[in-house]
Amino acid sequence: MSDRGYKYHPYIPNSIPEVQKKMLKEIGLKDLKDLHEGIPEDLKLKKKMNLPNPLKSEYELKRHIEEVLAKNISCKDCLNFIGAGCWQHYIPAVCDEINTRAEFLTAYGGEPYEDHGRFQALFEYQSLVGELVDMEVVNVPTYDGAQASATSVRMASRITGKKEVVIPSTMDPDRFLIMKNYCRPDITLIHANYDLKSGQMDLDDLKTKVSDKTAAIYFENPSFLGFIEENGDKISKAAHKVGAISIVYVDPISLGILQSPVKYGADIICGDLQPLGMHMSYGGGQSGFIATHDKLKFVQEFPSRLFGLAPTSTEGEYGFGDIYYDRTSFGVREGGKEYVGTHTALWGITAGVYLSLMGPKGMFEVGKTIMQKSQYSAYKLSSIKGVKASKFNSCFFKEFIVDFNKTGKTVGKINKTLLSKGIFGGKDLFNEFPELGQSALYCVTEVHTKSDINKLVEAIEEAIRE
Repeated sequence: MSDRGYKYHPYIPNSIPEVQKKMLKEIGLKDLKDLHEGIPEDLKLKKKMNLPNPLKSEYELKRHIEEVLAKNISCKDCLNFIGAGCWQHYIPAVCDEINTRAEFLTAYGGEPYEDHGRFQALFEYQSLVGELVDMEVVNVPTYDGAQASATSVRMASRITGKKEVVIPSTMDPDRFLIMKNYCRPDITLIHANYDLKSGQMDLDDLKTKVSDKTAAIYFENPSFLGFIEENGDKISKAAHKVGAISIVYVDPISLGILQSPVKYGADIICGDLQPLGMHMSYGGGQSGFIATHDKLKFVQEFPSRLFGLAPTSTEGEYGFGDIYYDRTSFGVREGGKEYVGTHTALWGITAGVYLSLMGPKGMFEVGKTIMQKSQYSAYKLSSIKGVKASKFNSCFFKEFIVDFNKTGKTVGKINKTLLSKGIFGGKDLFNEFPELGQSALYCVTEVHTKSDINKLVEAIEEAIRE
């Protein structure tokens, strides 16, 4: 209640009736409803919303939100074996120490007047990712890996002038939907089949899908289903044969032990930075990167910002700033290659911190640890009667499919039992990959101990016996 006796909402600005009337008069309207004149009547709610009374103090609001959030069961409360696009890795404390500093704490790349070292930090991030993937040019991060993959496809289409892109049927379904939406209305996505025993892309089927209309072949390595694509060189050659571009989506934390896609012909490498120092977060905490060689035809198609360094007027000093700025929507607005909004620059800085801490030896060690623990997990799970892990006979990294078809139990039932024992089971694949039947995608990283894995095995054994 205001001192004038008007009722207003404590969290909605300008909700005092007198203030609203003045604002409406200023723009030539008589009622708030006039603001919604362009909305069809059948879409308008004709009754009051069933909302509780407002909480009028900050303390009440904070307490209410904490009570709501406390209903969630987090990965701190349970053992977690879910990946599928957002993975539980160890976050070094210094990552949070750096990314919470006031001069960095924003999603924006920033401008020279409030740089405070952010430009250099992003340049260092780009340099470190470039070294990791063996490319020279890396962008300021996109919103997430899905946007990075979709933008990579758009870049390929602009470079080649073609409008068809071949993608694997094993692609992350969520990433596919984002790419499909981003490529509308002029780019057609064509699925290539995969071998049901190995998961590998079916090269014979691929050949029938590739033509002179193909702008790019896009594939994921490691794949969404965990296996390592062994035919990267042949896939890239199939693309180059028709003048198309090879795009590879990669898990950056795998590159301590796996070859960079450059080694098997990738022209554009993209991926999600989340494994590199970022906590899992519902609806955030993702960040995508795109990398290419330092060739003008690629650089000029990056819609996002690129940072470089140049000597200043003082000998021995260098400055950091935007490269080729007038190719972006920041520089030429509607004339840009694509519209680019908020970057996830903060997560780029975080990834840079993580990579600088790990170094080549650390990346090798964490990759080797993940590989060993995931292989051990699959071996132990396969010892359970009726269970097969991995379903595919290909080598895998971090994630693998556990086949429950011979147990007589559904993944949903097994996961429900696991949850009652404080364990998040693998992602149920039945709806998105029905051909795999009752199978689940499990994720094992460096955070899982031998006792964690053994606990999972015992819990699944009990779930199957029930």
